[in-house]
Amino acid sequence: MTPKPELKFALVGCGRIAKRHSELLGNRQIAGAALAAVCDVVPQRARAMGEKFGVPFYTDMREMMEKTPVDAVSVLTESGNHARHVVPLAAYGKHIVVEKPMALTLDDADAMIKACGDAGVKLFVVKQNRFNLPVVKLREALEAGRFGKLVLGTVRVRWCREQAYYDQDKWRGTWALDGGVLANQASHHVDLLEWMMGEVEGVYAMSATALVKIETEDTAVVTLRFRNGALGVIEATTAARPRDLEGSISILGETGTVEIGGFAVNQLKTWNFRRPEPGDAEVTAKYSVNPPDVYGFGHKAYYEHVVDCINNDSRQLVDGIEGRKSLELIAGIYESIETKREVSLRSRPKKTRLGGP
Repeated sequence: MTPKPELKFALVGCGRIAKRHSELLGNRQIAGAALAAVCDVVPQRARAMGEKFGVPFYTDMREMMEKTPVDAVSVLTESGNHARHVVPLAAYGKHIVVEKPMALTLDDADAMIKACGDAGVKLFVVKQNRFNLPVVKLREALEAGRFGKLVLGTVRVRWCREQAYYDQDKWRGTWALDGGVLANQASHHVDLLEWMMGEVEGVYAMSATALVKIETEDTAVVTLRFRNGALGVIEATTAARPRDLEGSISILGETGTVEIGGFAVNQLKTWNFRRPEPGDAEVTAKYSVNPPDVYGFGHKAYYEHVVDCINNDSRQLVDGIEGRKSLELIAGIYESIETKREVSLRSRPKKTRLGGP
């Protein structure tokens, strides 16, 4: 079989998260994929990244798309700007990868899904933690019915973001372009909790801006009622001091308990089931791998998944519709914070400052 041509990726946005994407693509760590061009409205950023990897760099994404042949574009700009970049890029007929969260408003998410659908291109929402090895094992156990009736699901994000982090860029910690810890840092964990526990019936949430000067929250707690009768808890903060503590998920059912901890949901800490199966004894040791930072190892597996989906039309794990689910939950959480009441997820959240002026 003749190998398929290498897919050429362009990056729109050369900020903090782009470092991870550019290293994977620019250093050819993804089989069948390569970095072809980069773009950022800040000329110094675009130049630095372009020169580092020896690819063309631009300050205008339309000029990039017209001058450099690419197969896919990764949109790594501010969350509140994702739609204004994804929608026009889709018209070029190239597949789109967009970082989390896919948008800050459901209207923007819907516009992105429609634009990619109309253009006949795939929309991938980055949820790399779904590809962490312990998370994969947890999902396998869940699909095999090993938990029985689900009882309680909990995620904890206890990370450290000092004032200097938010001062790097004016958009950080703003309602219009970023959101707080729930929309930004904890969005992966919110996604994992809903993916494991099922659709949410209602939420009640509280938040605080404890240790930094930003518009949004740096600390929040959320209680959830799932439609299957289970309960859930989200604990999220960037006010852990003096360093990152954990990013974790725990799933409790009538016949089993699994806890994954570490900095980035990468360290399998508990694997207990009422009915042991062959291999259970080795699972904890085999899948207890902690990454060097909160980004984890999942981006590499995620890009390999993207390449497979594009080349072989394989089923996407997180397309636009799937990525929208956690955004709808986050919008409901913010509405609960605003209204100080429980919010039903059976109706579209309306009262939230997220994505607003």
